[in-house]
Amino acid sequence: MTRVLLFGRLSDVAGWRERAIDPPPDTLAALRELLRLEAPELGRALEGPGIQAAVDRALVLGDVTLSPGAEVAFLPPMSGG
Repeated sequence: MTRVLLFGRLSDVAGWRERAIDPPPDTLAALRELLRLEAPELGRALEGPGIQAAVDRALVLGDVTLSPGAEVAFLPPMSGG
């Protein structure tokens, strides 16, 4: 099982904040594709500028292999002051 977390506007687009995916995808790219096929609007949002992914609480760049039981969080751009 892969635990997927969406933050900010991403959870608004999807209509959920947390979800378990079983069977788990092998890679982050496969997870993105699965989410895109299920909800094209979410897929487009995940490809938007500034969207970051964290796997097991560490930010990642590009595609990575997901271990069994991985936690994947998608984060929108952040601002602050």
